[in-house]
Amino acid sequence: MKEVVYVSNDGTPVSSPEAGVQRQILAFNPHLMLVRHQFEKGWQGARHKHPHDQIVYVTRGCILFTGAEESVEMHVGDSVVIAGGIEHEATALEDSEVLDIFTPMREDYAN
Repeated sequence: MKEVVYVSNDGTPVSSPEAGVQRQILAFNPHLMLVRHQFEKGWQGARHKHPHDQIVYVTRGCILFTGAEESVEMHVGDSVVIAGGIEHEATALEDSEVLDIFTPMREDYAN
């Protein structure tokens, strides 16, 4: 495995895994993954959990994030860490963009 991997922003495809969401995998290795998600206002993600630790960082807009039983409005510059196995969900209160970091990488996203 290469020690340094550079991936150009315009070199990675954008997918739409569900209505109201665009996903772009920016870079990853087996241990770490960086993903850009863009949400349309009103999009509501299903409550879910996964074994990966996750960091969410809001770069544009505003989302309502619920982790376990706590909800918080997240604005530009806000971030949250979610431990693997914790149920969580998000709703886009405005057109929004977030960067998600997963460890280890999400193999289900890369396929």
